[in-house]
Amino acid sequence: MELDGRVVVVTGGTRGVGAGIARSFLAAGAEVVVCARRPPEEPVAEGGRKASHLPLDLRNPAAVQDFFGAVAGRYGRLDCLVNNAGGTPYRLLGEGAAERHARVVELNLVAPMTASLAAYPWLRATRGSVVMIGSVSGTRPSPGTAAYGAAKAGLENLARSMAVEWAPEVRVNSLVLGMVRTELAHLHYGDEAGIAAVGATVPLGRLAEPSDVGEAAVFLASGRAGYVSGASLLVHGGGERPAFLDAATVNNVNDMDNAGNVDKES
Repeated sequence: MELDGRVVVVTGGTRGVGAGIARSFLAAGAEVVVCARRPPEEPVAEGGRKASHLPLDLRNPAAVQDFFGAVAGRYGRLDCLVNNAGGTPYRLLGEGAAERHARVVELNLVAPMTASLAAYPWLRATRGSVVMIGSVSGTRPSPGTAAYGAAKAGLENLARSMAVEWAPEVRVNSLVLGMVRTELAHLHYGDEAGIAAVGATVPLGRLAEPSDVGEAAVFLASGRAGYVSGASLLVHGGGERPAFLDAATVNNVNDMDNAGNVDKES
């Protein structure tokens, strides 16, 4: 298989998007280690193969160092780190103290940097790669999740800087995700009708599945992406239809003059 014999760490890989990423790497032949503060309810598995789990609080730098030492001690190598762990509650900026928003930044930006630095010596030895799991929240306004969006914007920039500093030994890329259907999707989008309605707003007509993200991550970690570094790969189904297209009161808004007025042909 494509990644047979490779060793991959997926942070936050016990459920949701992270578990989907881990399963894709298992299907590609890799040995996969998932880390989270709590073990999964069921082992993350694919095709009769299981990911190993090691407990880890990514906000504890000493524990992160020990974790990667343990992975290298067990497997003798590390080929890819997928910085997936993250997330945020919905909270308007004025509804929380700065310290609460700072914790979101710590989890979504500082923790991936901490993990990457700890993994770097092992990745350099194998000429491996880092895959950051970003979000479209980092590319557009994110009301209610402003700190998360700011952290994801910073994560994408961090990846590009790392790609330059760590070349040619270690490649660093980002996956910029749109909406993904996970076991927690109902908390964000409601019942099945709500999920379908939200999916219909995506040009490809549905939310992403965790496996869609996983396949993209496998590509970036594989030899097929051997000349890809410092890149941001959009995994968002075509993005979002611009709201002004539906708000416009004319049929054709494609031909705009420099003042923003609609030019109609006679």
